[in-house]
Amino acid sequence: MTKRLDYNQIAPVGTKALGVMYGYIMQGELPAELVELVYLRVSQINNCGYWLDMHTRDLTKRGVPIGKLAQVQAWKEGGDLFSDTERAALAWAETLTRVADNGVPDDAYQAVRAAFGEKDLVDLTIAISLMNAYDRMAISFRKTPHAAKK
Repeated sequence: MTKRLDYNQIAPVGTKALGVMYGYIMQGELPAELVELVYLRVSQINNCGYWLDMHTRDLTKRGVPIGKLAQVQAWKEGGDLFSDTERAALAWAETLTRVADNGVPDDAYQAVRAAFGEKDLVDLTIAISLMNAYDRMAISFRKTPHAAKK
């Protein structure tokens, strides 16, 4: 698979704006591990090799066990591997990433709202939206995963 273009070189102001959003989320009150798990799940749904590689590496560096990483795609069956908060965040990530399929049902909103305060819920929603944008950029322009470069 050949890279189509380097969007960081072509539109540095635009990609820097995405980076500012990323910095906002990572410096916010949401736990970094939770954010990375959500990012991983979004990238799994979008089938984005570049970001799957990045999030897996980041979570591994954070000390997340490989067994937990392997279960992110099947988190509903993950038993005690995932906290109630992680489950709510992963469910919200799936709902928003697949928004074209079902919209955002009231029960999905009520479930995530029970787990997060208003500010954290808005930040989580920004994070999910951001990762969807990053995935679409990487997929559209065929950004190669680091693992594939070896």
